[in-house]
Amino acid sequence: MSVVLLLSAFLVVPASPAAAAPYCGLVWGSLDETAGDLWPSPIVNVRTGQHACYDRLVVDVAGDVGGYHVSYGRYLVNPGSGEATALRGGMVLQITVNNPAHDESYNPTYTPADPRELTNVSGYRTFRQVVFAGTYEGYTTIGLGVRARLPFRVFVLDGPGTWSRLVVDVAHRW
Repeated sequence: MSVVLLLSAFLVVPASPAAAAPYCGLVWGSLDETAGDLWPSPIVNVRTGQHACYDRLVVDVAGDVGGYHVSYGRYLVNPGSGEATALRGGMVLQITVNNPAHDESYNPTYTPADPRELTNVSGYRTFRQVVFAGTYEGYTTIGLGVRARLPFRVFVLDGPGTWSRLVVDVAHRW
């Protein structure tokens, strides 16, 4: 009996504090994120960047960000048509910004050179492809192909000036 107890004591190893901590201190999830309403301020740019623990997508808006809906799926669902488009990567983050990509006279304010490759994300740890799906009824859709379903966060930053930015960060791992 004492041999069994002694043996079981060696099999139970408490987790170290480092193993129990979240990756880079991030405590994000992967469920849908939604906020705000439709707003007329136009989108003017989309850009990306790399950080130590996550990749970042930024949508620049000439005014206030109306709101957003960000969710995971296997495909990008194109606004209006409902067609499914495959992107590079294991999953797609569909980002709907509650702002148009045109002004009040319907003049385009954001016209990417290549809607299928908004930014070059080769070499990024998480991002695989960034796609502009267009504006439909005032809502703009961007597809973000990512390596896998990973934790993300969404928030709005004010400035510079009267502009604002929608930010989507996707962690490199859980």
